[in-house]
Amino acid sequence: MHEPPPANRPAWRRICLSFVWAGRGVLVMIRTQSNAQIHAVAALGVVIAGFFFGISRGEWCAVVGAIGLVLTAEGINTAIEAVVDLASPERHPLAERAKDVAAGAVLLAALAALVIGLLIFGPHVLALLGH
Repeated sequence: MHEPPPANRPAWRRICLSFVWAGRGVLVMIRTQSNAQIHAVAALGVVIAGFFFGISRGEWCAVVGAIGLVLTAEGINTAIEAVVDLASPERHPLAERAKDVAAGAVLLAALAALVIGLLIFGPHVLALLGH
């Protein structure tokens, strides 16, 4: 746990610390969440494929947006799960609903990213296969 920086610290120091804590949150998510690890590996594969196929700037924008959307949804899901577990250690229907809805949001983001990936990489793969 970290304390917020004292208000008497310079603004640049507080801003730098907020980036450090945010980076730590990303690392915690990647280290502790198996689905986040899968998404991160998939993102790396998509980036490699983007360089291999030489996708356009607009296609890169869509790919980066899709990766950001999925990882952001995964981070929000991870945070919601942690807060729900803290607030409701015992099983409760509302706690279960919150976790299911958050996980569903990640699924929707991943499906949207999959469609974006198919639209961008499908033609490149078909061209490579000679179709």
